[in-house]
Amino acid sequence: MPSLSLKKAIHSSQPAGPMVSAAIEASNLGREYGSHWALQDCTLNIPVGRVTGLVGPNGAGKTTLLNLATGMLRPTAGSIRVLGGAPGRGTEQLRKVGFVAQDTPVYAGLSVADHLKLGQHLNARWDGDLAASRISELKLDPRRKAGRMSGGQRAQLALTMALARRPELLILDEPVARLDPLARMEFLEGLAQAAAGRQMSVVMSSHLVSDLERICDYLVVLVAARIQIAGPVTDVLGRHHLVSGPSVDRSGLPAEAEIIAAVRNLGQTTVLVRAASAPQHQAWTVTRPSLEDVVLAYMSRAGQGTAEGPATQGTEMEAAR
Repeated sequence: MPSLSLKKAIHSSQPAGPMVSAAIEASNLGREYGSHWALQDCTLNIPVGRVTGLVGPNGAGKTTLLNLATGMLRPTAGSIRVLGGAPGRGTEQLRKVGFVAQDTPVYAGLSVADHLKLGQHLNARWDGDLAASRISELKLDPRRKAGRMSGGQRAQLALTMALARRPELLILDEPVARLDPLARMEFLEGLAQAAAGRQMSVVMSSHLVSDLERICDYLVVLVAARIQIAGPVTDVLGRHHLVSGPSVDRSGLPAEAEIIAAVRNLGQTTVLVRAASAPQHQAWTVTRPSLEDVVLAYMSRAGQGTAEGPATQGTEMEAAR
């Protein structure tokens, strides 16, 4: 399983001074289907050189956002730019972005070798050495047809095809959702190693926080078609605190503190607080939350209808109020 040191390797392998600062930049972005907004008021700036986790429940709008980023959908409102250009517009823009869809599509009737030949034929920047090396390391039989491979093997083949295109940005839409735990771990490990060795940004969606924790250093939480919070994982964790005690109220919190969620159980109240510094109170216990604690709290708040608008992001880590 990739460790924290691997996360650091991923980040340090990126170029120090990229000409384009944002992998994905959106302003008031929205997509409507009939009378239903699948994505609304999305303002977002994902820096290049990050491995970004896009997390949210099923139906939150993750796939819609990624399809807008690849150019497969057009916005109903607002704007989006990917690596400084319009998504899906022109050959050069298409070459910059690799995409692995939710069902990790491969051609059931084609062998592994056929897939690599097809990739080389269709892509001018195809890295045949990388593709062959990954296939060998994964111990995939080049003669085996994709339709006769396991789900994990098909996912690895789809990832190999995407990486061999040498994209500047790799987008993955819940690529491990249907895999068993071992296949999921192997896929994520392979992705982390690939990102660590290349100058490539990654955006991967999932509804499983544990998957994203393994490799991601940037987080976007999307619930009910709106961005709830976005920023570097270290900043997200550093600005949230779990406060527990017989009674926790605003009177003992810093003036700028925001209560994200609260749970009372067996006479004990536990509150997730967003504040620049940890609250201090003699009757309270203050601990650092896990990434799952933070994500679930924002999901719960949005589900209860208490989030009134999109989050802003950056060093201040402003969340939806």
